[in-house]
Amino acid sequence: MSVAPDLLTLTPAGLYCPHGGFHIDPVRPVERALITHGHSDHARSGHGGVMATPETLGIMAVRYGEDFAGVTEPAALGRPIRVGDIEVCFHPAGHVLGSAQISLTRGACRVVVSGDYKRQLDPTCIPFETVPCDVFVTEATFGLPVFCHPDARGEIGKLLESLSLFPERPHLVGAYSLGKAQRVIALIREAGYDDPVFLHGALERLCRFYESRGIDLGLLEPVRGLKPKELAGRIVICPPGSMADLWSRRLGDPVTAFASGWMRVRARARQRGVELPLVISDHSDWNDLQATIEETGAGEVWVTHGAEEALVHWCRTRGLDARPLHMLGYGDEGEAEPDTPAAEAPAEDGAPS
Repeated sequence: MSVAPDLLTLTPAGLYCPHGGFHIDPVRPVERALITHGHSDHARSGHGGVMATPETLGIMAVRYGEDFAGVTEPAALGRPIRVGDIEVCFHPAGHVLGSAQISLTRGACRVVVSGDYKRQLDPTCIPFETVPCDVFVTEATFGLPVFCHPDARGEIGKLLESLSLFPERPHLVGAYSLGKAQRVIALIREAGYDDPVFLHGALERLCRFYESRGIDLGLLEPVRGLKPKELAGRIVICPPGSMADLWSRRLGDPVTAFASGWMRVRARARQRGVELPLVISDHSDWNDLQATIEETGAGEVWVTHGAEEALVHWCRTRGLDARPLHMLGYGDEGEAEPDTPAAEAPAEDGAPS
């Protein structure tokens, strides 16, 4: 029997805390929502009230407009807040800017809902922090042994090496608009590349938001209005959905790269026509999922969105009480953002010609 039936339960709208009267990352509008991070499969508009980190609230405003919820309440990382009979606290998740795990404590029992998280260092967000708990609700986007992410800096090295080998061609990098695009740019800067990086219009607003929060992304320029020959030897970043559409065909003959944990699977790269797969993920790989579960000390593990069964099986071989949640409505936006929210996607009417 679960040790936390009063703390957290599953409803059609998602995870619900009866004693606190709130949902966490609900998939439909609810009276009160606590949000782990700004990706659209976790942060939806239309809730009566939203509690999240200030950065996540800002991201939701960028994506959905200032009126995305009835009321908003910022939650500082590491500061406990009383909500009903529950002590709530937000902890760094290392996934994207503002991302947080959420702990719920009542009496001697603590549940931690991880949201999405990663253990690799990321210059654009606060590092992941392990939170001891009795019940750990973990994602499993890359919950299979085949997924072992390399150092992202090495993948950026491949991109810059290709740039030096093919200076006559633009390098078009597909990267999700929230988190991945900014991380790729920051890693490029860390590697010493200080030329302008060119952006698809759908990435501009979130990049500017990151800069407003003190994340230095260097010189960014819009692609609009430039001719293909003006982009030779340049790095252009766009949403993955634009890599094969009319917009990208106007770039001439780019080297196509895609930054995603899914690029570990070569068949996926071939299906997308990617010449330069970059295995850069904003999720924990198989080894980090296991390490995190062990470090939390949780005796009970709930697994959601991803390869649930494999991680549940691994937990049970360690004597842990584990179960899949089979929750619908969650994708893996950090690795496969479904769509760019409408308020975030300016038209590329001045696409390269």
